[in-house]
Order: sequence, then C-alpha cells, then structure tokens
Amino acid sequence: MTAAAKLRFEIDGMSCAGCAGRAERALQAMPGQTEATVNLAAASGYVTLTTATADDIRQTLKTAGYPAREDVIVLDIADMSCASCVARVEQALTAQPGVIAAQVNLASETATIRTLRGAVSAAELAHLVTDSGYAATPRRGDTPAGSETDKITPARNAFALAAVLTLPVFVLEMGGHMIPAFHHWVHMNIGVQTSWTLQFVLTTLVMLWPGQVFYRKGIPLLWRRTPDMNSLVALGSLAAWGYSTVALFAPALLPEGARNVYFEAAAVIVTLILMGRWLEARAKGHTGDAIRKLVGLQAQTARVERHGALIELPVDEVHVGDTLHLRPGEKVAVDGEVLTGTSHIDESMISGEPLPVAKGTGDTVIAGTINGTGALTFRATGVGSDTMLARIIAMVEQAQGAKLPVQSLVDRIVLIFVPVVMGVALLALAGWLLFGPEPRLAHALVAAVSVLIIACPCAMGLATPTSIMVGTGRAAEMGVLFRKGEALQQLDEITTVAFDKTGTLTAGRPELVLLAPASGFDADTVLRLAAAVESQSEHPIALAVERAALSKDLDLPQATNFTAIEGHGVTACVGEQTVLIGNPRLMIRENVDFSPLSGTAQAAAAKGETPFFVAIDGQLAGVFSVADPIKPSARPALQALEAAGIEVAMITGDNATTAAAIAAELGIRNVQADVLPEGKADAVRKLQAKGPVAFVGDGINDAPALAVAETGIAIGTGTDVAIESADVVLVSGDPAGVVNALDVSIATMKNIRQNLFWAFIYNIALIPVAAGLFYPLLGWQLSPMLGAGAMALSSVFVLTNALRLRRISPAMPITSQE
Repeated sequence: MTAAAKLRFEIDGMSCAGCAGRAERALQAMPGQTEATVNLAAASGYVTLTTATADDIRQTLKTAGYPAREDVIVLDIADMSCASCVARVEQALTAQPGVIAAQVNLASETATIRTLRGAVSAAELAHLVTDSGYAATPRRGDTPAGSETDKITPARNAFALAAVLTLPVFVLEMGGHMIPAFHHWVHMNIGVQTSWTLQFVLTTLVMLWPGQVFYRKGIPLLWRRTPDMNSLVALGSLAAWGYSTVALFAPALLPEGARNVYFEAAAVIVTLILMGRWLEARAKGHTGDAIRKLVGLQAQTARVERHGALIELPVDEVHVGDTLHLRPGEKVAVDGEVLTGTSHIDESMISGEPLPVAKGTGDTVIAGTINGTGALTFRATGVGSDTMLARIIAMVEQAQGAKLPVQSLVDRIVLIFVPVVMGVALLALAGWLLFGPEPRLAHALVAAVSVLIIACPCAMGLATPTSIMVGTGRAAEMGVLFRKGEALQQLDEITTVAFDKTGTLTAGRPELVLLAPASGFDADTVLRLAAAVESQSEHPIALAVERAALSKDLDLPQATNFTAIEGHGVTACVGEQTVLIGNPRLMIRENVDFSPLSGTAQAAAAKGETPFFVAIDGQLAGVFSVADPIKPSARPALQALEAAGIEVAMITGDNATTAAAIAAELGIRNVQADVLPEGKADAVRKLQAKGPVAFVGDGINDAPALAVAETGIAIGTGTDVAIESADVVLVSGDPAGVVNALDVSIATMKNIRQNLFWAFIYNIALIPVAAGLFYPLLGWQLSPMLGAGAMALSSVFVLTNALRLRRISPAMPITSQE
C-alpha cells in the first residue's frame, strides 16, 4: 500500500466503553497505521493505513476478542481469456484497502472476495475490475449472471464467419504453394496484385469483424502495460497483416527478396484461435453440469394446506411449519418431517444411495428427492436456502471456486508470462535480423509472430479450476461434498484416517442383539413384558428393547407403577406381574438369583455389549444385551483404505472394553479409548507426527478433532457443529463415502498434474521451436498458422482431460444405513 488509506469497518462483540477502548488500543498498537479510533455506538472502527492491510486489522481484532465483521462478495467477470488475466484481476482486488483475500476462477469466470464489512462495496469492486479491463458485475442472488451455454452460440458464429472469410485467402495463397498448376492459373487469370488485394480485403474483414475481440481487448491492455493473451494474438496478427499491407501497397519500402505477403497467416491465426475458443466454450459448458443437475432437482411448486384448503403454491412461498401433501411420483418440494402416510423415497440424487428409503411418521424428507408409490403429508422444517439441497449447492459452488495450494506456482509464473513472451519475440526478431539467412526480414517476422501466437497461458489458467469444478461436481453426485476445495489436495496427501466410533463406524443407536430366556420362560413373552415396562422410559436402551418388540409385532400391554431406580434399572407392574429390569446390583438388592445366566452376561460384556437381567415376580426370566451395531459397510471401507496404503485408527470416548471389541471386529489395530472431547484433538496431533491425518466424525464432541486434522470429514447425518467444522461432508453417513472421497481426490489431483504438465511442457517445448533455435541444426521454423492451431488445441486438451473426471465411478457403493 503506497499511500495512506482511511478505512471504515464494522466490529462485533463490543458491549461497553471498555470493550471499545480495548479494541481501539489493539488497533493503535498495530504496525502499519497512523491513526485508529473505535465508535461503540456505530459498532465500527476507523484506521488510517500506511503499510498494514485489511487482514492485519482482522487478525488484530480477532486476537483482541472483538472480531471484525466480514462479507463475501461474488463478482461475475467477462473478458478473461487466460491465467495472466486472472493474476491481474486478483492483484487489483487484493491491493484494494478493505479486501482481506480474493480468489478469481477462470473456468467459472467469477471472483470471490472476502472483505471487512463496511470497508468496500460490491459495486466499487466491480468498478475496479472493469477499470482493469475486464467487465465485472456483482452477483445477484445465488445464480450466475450467465452460463457457459450462453457463450457457445456466439463463439460458434464468430468462428464460422471467420472460416468463411479465411478460406478463399488460404486457398489463394497456400493452394499455389501446394499445387504449382493452381499458382499458374491464379497468376494468369487473376493476377498476383489482384490476388493479394483480395486477400487484404478478406483478411481485414476477418480482423475487424469476428476477430475484433482480440484488438478491442488486447490493445488497451498493451497501453496499460498489462498485456494478456488477446494482446499476443493482436500483436502477432497485426504484425503479419501490417507487413503484408506494406508489401502490397508500398513494396519499395522492403528489400526485393522480402516482398511477400502473409495475409493467410493473419487470417488463419484469428480463425484458429476463434475455433479454439468455441471448442473451449463447449467444453466449459460441461464443467458446470453437476451444479445444473443439482439446481434442476429443485421443485417449482408444492401442494400446501392453507386456511383449511389445499392449494398449489410456488415453492418460494412455502413457510416453515406449513403442512404439505406429497402424491406418488412427485418431487419433494422442501425439507420436512412426515406427519402421516408411508412410502419409499428415492434419495440417490442427494446421498448416492441407490435403494429407496422407507419413510413413515416422524421420518425426515429432503427437498429434491422423488416419492415412490405412497402418499405422505409432512411439515416443512427447511425452506429456501435452508434446505439440504440448497446447502449442498452452496457447498459445491464454494468448493468449485477454490484455489488449491498447487496453483500458487502457476500464479507466480503467469503474472510475468506474457511480458516474457513479448521479450522472447523481440529477441527472436532481433536474432533473425542480425544472423538469419535471406530474406532476413521475412524470417524474422515469421519467428516473432510464431512466438507471440504459440505462447498459451490459457491452458495454464484452465488446468486447475476446470478439474476442481468437474471433480467436486462428480463427488457431489456420489454424496461426497467438498465444503472447501483445498480438501481435494489435502486428502490426496493423507497417510492416516482416524475414525470416531459412535455414529461413524457404528449406527449410533443401540439395538437388542441378545435375548436369552431363563429355564421355563418363553423369549417372546419375556420381551413383550420387558418392552411394556421400557415403553415408559426415554433411555436409549429402553428404546432398543421397545423397537425389538415392535419389529416382531408383539402387542405391548399397559405398564403401571413405573419406577426408575438410579444406577440400577427400572421396575413396573404389567397386569398382575411385577417386572424388574436392571444390572446385577439390582438383582442382588431384590434377592434375585441371576447365576444361571451370569456367564452369558459376562460373555456379552466381553464383546463390548451392555447386558442386563429381567426378573418376573422375583424370579430370573432372562438376560438381554444391547449394542451399537457396526454399519454394514464399515469393515469393507476400512479394508479398502488399508489396501490403499493408508493407516486406520479409532479415537473414541467409549470405555476400553467396548472400543477393543469393536476394533477387533473391524480389524483396527490403532485404538485410543476413554478420550474426552478436548482430548480427541490431542489424539489427532499425535497421529500427525507420522504424516497428514484425516479425521471422520459426526458429533459435537468431534468438532475440535475435525478442525485440527488436515482434512476433517463429517458424517452428513451428524450434528450441524460437526458439519460446519469439516472440510468434507458425507451426505449418506456411510463410511464407504470416505473411500469415495479419497478416490475422487486422487483422481482429481492426478488430472490437475496432467493438465499442468501439458500446459508447461507445451510452452517450454514449442516457444524455442517458434523462435527458430532449431533452424541452424535441423531447419525447423514453425509456421504462425501451425502455432495458432497448437495454441487453440492446448486449451481444448486441458478442458477435455478435465471432463474425463465426469466418468469417475464410486470406488465403493453406498448402502442403506437403516
């Protein structure tokens, strides 16, 4: 920051003059400022900056305990054609006072800017970018101002028009070189001067009509000393056109041996690059397919109960608490809770799980899913941007706009790339003029124009963002949401995956796994009476017993005189019988002999289950055992991770016996049990000594570990706190999603490396050829037309390679967790 800038911004958390004073003193102590004041009434601060930045203000206030309020502004930007455009826009934005960080995405043509609230407006930032040469508008609402499909037709039409005008030029000039008889025919019937004049007219039309974009955008940027890809094309084609125009209208200005025309080169350069941009627009149109599919899942209308009548309303007019009716085959309009009816709903488009999920009273339904053959009524619990589908779309868009760490090298290179290319073109021109064979001027022109045209920062700029867009979009279709695009690279580098147990590897809901009746008792009778008693309790174990009885369609009688005995169990009367349910201490207290089934209970406890006894009228009736069942896909998922060379660990707050039993069943060797919530983060740090760690969890107590791990993976069926702390969310709650997330990450990073390798090697290999370095040894001198074709195809190659990610199949199928 070269000059002092006075910045106003909003501050959070101040409740008194003391708070304002502390915030003010913190700002005044911050290096790089000359004046700082805080206004409590307006909840704002004013700082005159010299060398400090908006991020310095943010960090200072965060440390002081009074964080600055932040905004995220999205701009839609037109006219960016290459990575150097991206770098310049980012440079202009980050230099603006009040901007904390800015990320520009060439593939989606957007800029995401994090600012201090109140310091700068979206309109001001859009004006700044527009002044830099790239038309920008603030994003309104949640949808882009335009889509890539809107650009395909104009790009195709521009190429088609240029091709029609260029074809006669190419045939007249190159046809004569390839077919001597045609050259003689042109010379005899049309004449060289007439042929050159016709080429001049058609080439000029190509440049001024379909090709005007290169000059309209490239020349002003040259004057601003911020040249981009358009500038290179403009310089190259103008050089060929200008030289040819002099040769046609003022030949005396050129040496006799150099009086040649290169109109076909100028026309073909423009035409081929327009073709490349058309193909690029077509390919880029597919990179956002995933988002368009997700948006297409949203229902447009809903049948809602209002004032005693059933009416059809636009989905935007549905409110939380409304009762909605869902017919067979209809799309669920908003998130809700089923009130009446039963059905099966296809949730594959959200979770990736192929089988329809049974729904009944109390179950949740998700916007965008498809109802089966049953009819349901449900109460709206999430509408608009609060539905799961809307949150998924927002997560995917955020991830697609991310910039990976691997991109930082590219950014540093492309910022100076175009000026360096222009320097190389000048050196090539000078070298040929000084040392080249005759006609030197013609050779020098071909070399300089070829260097300008062959250089392609477009491919560099598209290499990373297109792969991110396609990879994260495909992952979303598989039920894996990358909340942060950076997680794509981080997940590719992990060496250990640590899992929480309850709700992550297990269902998180106890189920009855053992019912052993005592001699003289029937299992169903014991279960029926026990469930009648437990139906009076909300304890998870009681609910497990009740569910087991209902699953067998047992009729539960009414229990009376229910009493909970703290630390022991419960008792109640069912008809004329007294039922006692609890641990050994309760049996001892009530003088019930439980020795006949004590061995069974001990064996269940050794497996990590929770056993308890049932007595009827003072006599042992049976032993029950409940356990949190392991999710069906947990073991195959862990085996797949280990097969990929990744160490698996389990970190749980459960006791060592239960943890050891679950770990043994799953084949996990590294187990840390009895870990308090705050200790989970420390456990992750210990694992990080071996390398980067991914932690998978679902609860509030997992949030610290999710935040500390290089990659936090939240089970989508878990708490909002866990999801907000995570980098990746598995919508279905299936551990197989971890394997799929890793597979997508590996495939996407491999794709990015391929793209970057191609983009860099292309330039490293072909720029020297274009400059003529191999001419003395091998006689190689690249034609500007071939350079233009290669340049156009390089971007198309990168985009086509990225689109291969759409074909990624799930490494493991998602299964029902019911």
